[in-house]
Amino acid sequence: MLTFISILLIILLLTFIYSRYLPVFGVKAQVLQDNHESDVRIVDVRDYNEKVDQAHHRLHIPIAYLHRFYHEIDGKRVHVIASSQIEKNMSIRFLRRKGYKVSGYTLCNEC
Repeated sequence: MLTFISILLIILLLTFIYSRYLPVFGVKAQVLQDNHESDVRIVDVRDYNEKVDQAHHRLHIPIAYLHRFYHEIDGKRVHVIASSQIEKNMSIRFLRRKGYKVSGYTLCNEC
């Protein structure tokens, strides 16, 4: 019984580490440009209190609210803007599970 519990705890710990800290493969970092492709929806997952450019073509859904409001993303191709590696990894994995194709990401610490 003790080995079963320890194995279960190890599996949960590895799942937690994988979802947050291991990079997402197949998605490349891109510099966000003004002439971005029109069929790609830009989703900003940074917090509301961070400095955010209020461009009309960006959809601002913080990572904490992504599960509740992901259906507002109107395209199937998505570009993610995040402030940290953890936000980027978690949001890309979540959007992929919901059927979106993530074309790239931008880490924006001081944007």
